[in-house]
Amino acid sequence: MLPWLSSWTDFPPVNLALQEPNGLLAAGGELRADWLLTAYQRGIFPWFNEGQPILWWSPDPRMVLFPQELHVPKSLVRVMRKGGYEIRIDTAFASVMQACSQPRHGQDGSWISPEMVAAYTSLHQLGCAHSIENWQNGELVGGLYGVALGRVFYGESMFAKVDDASKIAFVHLVKKLQQWGFQVIDCQMNTAHLARFGAREIPRADFMQILQHNVDVPNAPWGSAEM
Repeated sequence: MLPWLSSWTDFPPVNLALQEPNGLLAAGGELRADWLLTAYQRGIFPWFNEGQPILWWSPDPRMVLFPQELHVPKSLVRVMRKGGYEIRIDTAFASVMQACSQPRHGQDGSWISPEMVAAYTSLHQLGCAHSIENWQNGELVGGLYGVALGRVFYGESMFAKVDDASKIAFVHLVKKLQQWGFQVIDCQMNTAHLARFGAREIPRADFMQILQHNVDVPNAPWGSAEM
């Protein structure tokens, strides 16, 4: 039976997560900063659709990108060389989340609900959630957001209004994380899109070891970051 959470101290060990669906660990609880921070520190993230209770996940294996293993496709390198864009950090966090919440082609809705936007905006205000933005001609055309704890970045979602806009923002993010000594980017689930950039699956146990050594360290200087 799936555990129903009543306190952020009640998260079960991740090795108790279900195999099918892969990684489903618990339900219930609240989308508040204390819940979210505790979850991410323990290798857990929320993911649920409208009409469902809050569902908490920790899949095995885990899709990650080690920053030093970044692979930039040659076609994207050519696009980036042309320029014509500006990458910013944390200048439009709410706008990035709102853009990410728009339904994708062929989808009726999005898992990024207003409740989710409010919760991650509170993390942003605490300095724990960040947006990386691609601006062209004064317009926000792409970007992504995620959570950063210590030397771990947990990617959440991205969007693009023009071709390659989110990919360019992602590459700039990874290069900045390389400079700051980040050890891993959590991609959560396996996608071909992220695999093209060098992301790969590792056992959840290995991911948990990485968290153990890299979450409780001083945070990177996001507040003064420039791209």
